[in-house]
Amino acid sequence: MHTAQAVNTGVGRTRALFESALAQVCAAAPGPLAIFDLTDDVLVLANPAFVAEFGCTPASRAAFERGFEAVSSAADTPPPNYDGEETQRIELFCPRTGRWYLFHWSRLQAPDGTRLLMLNAQNLTERMDTMRQQRALQEQLLSSSRVMSVGEMATTLAHEINQPLATIVNCLTTARTLLAQRAANPQKLRLALDLAYEQAGQAAAVVARLREFVKTREPRREPLPLRCLVEHVVTLQQLDAQKHRIRVVVNLAADLPDVLVDRVMVEQVLANLVRNGIEAMRATRPADRKLVITAKLDMEGNIAVRVADRGSGISATDEAQLFTPFFTTKANGMGIGLAICRSIIEYHEGHLYFEHNEGGGSVFTFTLRPVPTA
Repeated sequence: MHTAQAVNTGVGRTRALFESALAQVCAAAPGPLAIFDLTDDVLVLANPAFVAEFGCTPASRAAFERGFEAVSSAADTPPPNYDGEETQRIELFCPRTGRWYLFHWSRLQAPDGTRLLMLNAQNLTERMDTMRQQRALQEQLLSSSRVMSVGEMATTLAHEINQPLATIVNCLTTARTLLAQRAANPQKLRLALDLAYEQAGQAAAVVARLREFVKTREPRREPLPLRCLVEHVVTLQQLDAQKHRIRVVVNLAADLPDVLVDRVMVEQVLANLVRNGIEAMRATRPADRKLVITAKLDMEGNIAVRVADRGSGISATDEAQLFTPFFTTKANGMGIGLAICRSIIEYHEGHLYFEHNEGGGSVFTFTLRPVPTA
């Protein structure tokens, strides 16, 4: 009996010391911190920063959490499992105050076996507002750049649309001639109409690509093969390259993983770099005019895309300002193309940089992250 009483007394002292230590931790924490009893779902301790941030001392954890919403939809975000992992980090939004938080839950256990949950709350509102402002600015710059790019691409796109339209006219003229003949060949007539139909679809696709390129929309990332992006841009720029007698060479590694990107954004970056390379080679001897696009995995596991030209190159003075907004080496340039390209690539968690091409010219390289493997 005396032994049991001594044990109980020892456990009581240990619990008192434990609670005292918790109180000191709460008081010393610079940010909001609270401790809940996981079994009884009641608040045990809360420091002044917690009360100041949330304006109350909640009676229970469940009541406290009802005032917040998950950043992701309920279908995408599983409910917290406080009996599972030792720690959990959850981003939440408080509709009442309009603030964003990162909740860091940690499991504790008192000497008497009581299960506790410690909450460290971090206010993310300023960071989230900054991110929203940056994304809004990126989208605004992207929209402005798309509009300017339409002017630069108008001649090329007119040629690209004119080709299928001319084929359609020729096919329909042939069809009319066949119909006018009393002994029309049905097989030739069907062939002419099928070809006209196919070319009409090609012209519609060109218009659709232009509309997609210039319209303002939210960035939408999706897993895509890099080869499709490169081939699409090269197709759009092919007529301009042929007009300037430039040979475009594409050499992509065969085993490249897909990239998680906004297709229009990344295509705009690549199109901008290709156009810059074409313009840089106007003074180059026709036999040396070659634009090379390559891609391979770098040492960090990212995909590095290189656009190399044989132009006049960039001077050391201009190199230091290449990505500065409104700086340009072109007579009629706006000076925001490369700045927007860098902003887009950084939005995709990559890097855009310049190198001198060995033997003359310039190389612009940007990196993209591959789609994460399961």
